Amino acid sequence: MRNRDLLTISDLSAAELARVLDVASALKDAGRRPLLTGRTLALVFEKPSLRTRVSFDVAMSHLGGRCIYLSPPEVGLGDRETPADVARVLSRYVDAIAARTFTQATARELAEYATVPVINALSEEEHPCQALADLLTIRETKGGLHGITVAFVGDGNNVAASLALGGGLSGMNVRVASPEGYEVTAEVSARAKAASEANGGSFTQLMEPGEAVDGADVVYTDVWASMGQESEASARKEAFAGYTVDAKLMSRAKKDAIFMHDLPAHRGEEVAADVIDGPQSVVFDQAENRMHAQKAVLALLLSDEELS
Repeated sequence: MRNRDLLTISDLSAAELARVLDVASALKDAGRRPLLTGRTLALVFEKPSLRTRVSFDVAMSHLGGRCIYLSPPEVGLGDRETPADVARVLSRYVDAIAARTFTQATARELAEYATVPVINALSEEEHPCQALADLLTIRETKGGLHGITVAFVGDGNNVAASLALGGGLSGMNVRVASPEGYEVTAEVSARAKAASEANGGSFTQLMEPGEAVDGADVVYTDVWASMGQESEASARKEAFAGYTVDAKLMSRAKKDAIFMHDLPAHRGEEVAADVIDGPQSVVFDQAENRMHAQKAVLALLLSDEELS
């Protein structure tokens, strides 16, 4: 994986995905390991973030490197300066770029012109680092990934897309339940089905939440209106009526099912408070695992050492 870009979870093969998770587990156990001493990661953000910014910053610190955070006003991607120029300039200063952008096209342009690895830290199409953390969390709690059934209830957004694609690479059974018009895209669905078929899993797009959750090992949801969709919040709240993950819906999953959410959460909307704050919830394990998964990605992309 050395010196490659990670713009979509599909940039990884099934074997490479498993390798990332193995390294993440090893680095989590190790704590601090100076694999990236003297290396610098630039965080180029068009959107604010709690978990993404802190997890990348601390991950680099644990690996012996450092981060430079570049806020929206400092860079002005596509406004003050083109992504191509930003990429070419930063490539002269830093060893890698993690970009949190409004569009996948911006991330692709950064990668096209950068001579250092570019990591998609979130775009409107995908959130590969979140998917890696999700898969690490599921593997830790369920002992493996192959054959595990995940029910994603809600908007077929970037989080759902990367989870479906990563689940396909891992041989999982991924079910996504969304209202009409809010499903994952046809392109993501086709890719997820192809990956699932190649690795012994399945992908199913549904409309009825209960059908998706029945017998599931994992129940996952996300906000109904993501950042940048605030003007749609009222319409989305109406469209997603009946998609709240509450105790009644959770009861249709396996008794030992876990609940997941990438945060931030709106209690009382997409999830009931007694579910996200209840004993089946692993949302803060997920949040922590963002750091460990990203440590693995950074180490595999940038370290000169052989990782075990």
